[in-house]
Amino acid sequence: MNTERVARLVRELIQELGEDPQREGLARTPERVAEAYAFLTSGYGMDLETVVNGAIFESVSNNMIICRDIEVYSLCEHHMLPFYGRCHIGYIADTKVVGLSKLARVVDCFARRLQIQERLTAQIADAIMDMTQAEGVGVVMECRHLCMMMRGVEKQNSVMTTSSVLGSFHDEEATRMEFLNLIDRKVC
Repeated sequence: MNTERVARLVRELIQELGEDPQREGLARTPERVAEAYAFLTSGYGMDLETVVNGAIFESVSNNMIICRDIEVYSLCEHHMLPFYGRCHIGYIADTKVVGLSKLARVVDCFARRLQIQERLTAQIADAIMDMTQAEGVGVVMECRHLCMMMRGVEKQNSVMTTSSVLGSFHDEEATRMEFLNLIDRKVC
């Protein structure tokens, strides 16, 4: 991303809004916005192999592995407003497990793009399945969307929940229900 060009465009936007981009409080805003968008969309430049960095390990266990409450922040592709919430990932390893921190990094890799929550959920599930060759994968995401809260219908307490279930999480109701029950438990 050309941050200098983006800063110029933001300066023009500030003028179009009827503000003075030279005003003290706004003088450096175009550069700050450009830097913020570079960070918030850095997922476009991320490669999953680099993100995981070889942290795939052989495992003899085929237990369900769950990481709950991973914070997620993204930008809605329709209004470029934030949506945020939490992501829960579960998988049943066949012969490989992924380093725990890498689950959060996979979430960030896809969340730091212009997104819709439905696609984001599916991308995370597909990536975990591809990386681990798991028996099954489940991803549930619960987010609040500022495009729904700040504008339009202005519904402050709305939460969107999406899920993507693959393999045994899709095919076996008992596995899917175990995952859903485990992510619903409160932390000690």
